[in-house]
Order: sequence, then structure tokens, then C-alpha cells
Amino acid sequence: MPLSHSSVERRLVERLVHEGDPMPDTATDSFVSHRNLLFTIAYEMLGSAADAEDVLQETWLKWAGVDHAEVENHRAYLVRITTRQSLTRLRTLGRRKESYVGPWLPEPLLTAPDVAEDVELADSVSMAMMLVLETLTPAERAVFVLREVFALDYDEIASAVDKTPAAVRQIAHRARSHVAARRPREVVTQQESREALAAFQRATETGDLQALLDLLAPDVVFLGDGGGVKQAVPRPVVGASKVARMLLGGLGKASGWSVESAPVNGYPALVFRFGGEVDTVVALRVEGGLISGLYAVRNPEKLSHMCRETPLRR
Repeated sequence: MPLSHSSVERRLVERLVHEGDPMPDTATDSFVSHRNLLFTIAYEMLGSAADAEDVLQETWLKWAGVDHAEVENHRAYLVRITTRQSLTRLRTLGRRKESYVGPWLPEPLLTAPDVAEDVELADSVSMAMMLVLETLTPAERAVFVLREVFALDYDEIASAVDKTPAAVRQIAHRARSHVAARRPREVVTQQESREALAAFQRATETGDLQALLDLLAPDVVFLGDGGGVKQAVPRPVVGASKVARMLLGGLGKASGWSVESAPVNGYPALVFRFGGEVDTVVALRVEGGLISGLYAVRNPEKLSHMCRETPLRR
């Protein structure tokens, strides 16, 4: 009985069956049916698809050892396991980020069209929002994601994060205020994103400095994530003039590249390929019709999920 998207999980099921202790079909079916939801929760909490996959494997192992006859709500129980495993992994990620070379950006995902159709889901996994979530404490991030994105009730969240419902309400209030102060004031439509991306691509490909300046917000920020493996700007570049000249200077020297638009984290983004392989993903943050953020991911370890669509669910 294969589990989609993870050969590791499939092997675990096969091992359990081989050892004569198979999980009840309903329990396995529950995990499979909720897998995309669990991955989405883990990814939004961690910003790393690779770590989210690891969390799902750990969730499966925990789930395999549960007396499923005693579990009334399989979805709630699985969400609780996934949340706790994600919180544990967040501490490891925090130490990893402290020694990370250059700016750290979330791992981009090639997403299916149905993600873009769910406005709230697309906004929650957008590169801009994922960076806002990075500024929250682990507890705030978990509570915000579970409450604002997945609409869990406070009692259910309290069980997942090992806090009282009253404490969860306070954390949720702090997290909402923190996010509201940093997120774009309005949700950008898919059409607005496509238009901004197309105009950006035209300006960079033609080397039109003025057209590019007209697209960029005065305080636009460019972040490049090479992870110390690929060349990238070592620190944020701020300001329309600096960003525009850097982009045109760098792209003007490029040859043998191909570029295409693709849905990344729910919104259109540019995917640069060299020799047929994905080399760079550039996502935009658009506010008031202008590009206020440019996020370029080049670290090869973060590009593996650009080869196939990743299903996300709420």
C-alpha cells in the first residue's frame, strides 16, 4: 500500500506488514489522506521542504506506535504529532541558520494550480509571508499557522503545543499583531503578480534601466541565497537604483541561460535554468503595484522540489 511522495514511508508500511504487525487499514488511510495537510503545516512552520519531509517520516513512526482504536479524531492526533515534531526541529534549524552563509531564504516549491486558486493558502505559503513567519518565535509561528491558516480551535492548538487555551489566545494575539505589522497590507491577485513578473522580465531581458526603476519600490530589498555553495549577494541590497543596476549588471553577463515563469509557493516566479537544470528561482513581493521584494534562491540543496509539483492542502 504505497504512500504518495515518500518511498521511506512506503518502506515503513512494508516492514510492518512483513513483520506480521500491519497497521489497521483505516489508520494507514488516515495518514495517507491527511499527508498533504501535514506536509503543509510542517513546511509553513519550518520553511524547509526537506525538513518537512523528515517531520512526516517522524510523524509516521509515532503514528505507527499508537493504539488507533483509542484515537477518536485521527486528523487532530496527526496534526498534534506533526506540530510537536516541527517545534522540536525548529530548534535545530535555528542553530543551523546561525552558521548559514549569507541570507537564508525558505525553500521554494513548484506548486499546483489549485494552490493559486486558494487565495488564503497561496498567501500563507508565499515567499514574502514565509519570511514574515521567520520573525516569529517557534510558539508564535505554530499558533499563528494552526489558527490563521488552518482555522484550528484554541483547545486543539493548546493540545498540539502543550499550553493552556488561555495562553494560546495570548500567543495568537501577539503573533497576529507581529505579522500584521510586517505583511503586505493587501493580498496581491494572481493577475497583478503575473503582470509585475512579466514587466520585470521584459525590463531585465531588454536591459531597460528606466523601465526597471519604474517597477521597483524606492525601498525594494533584494535577497540572494546561495548557501555558500553558489555565488550570491552576501547581504541584502536595498534601494531601487542599487537593485536595478545590480540586476542589469549581472544578467547582462549571463549567457546560455533559459528563463520561464512558473507557479512557486502559490504565485508566479521566474525559474532560471542553466544546461537544462534549475539554477535560480526568483520570487517577487508586490505592494501597491510595485515590487518591494526580490528573493533569489540559488542554493542547490533548496531546489530539489522545483522538479515536480508539491501538493499543499488546508
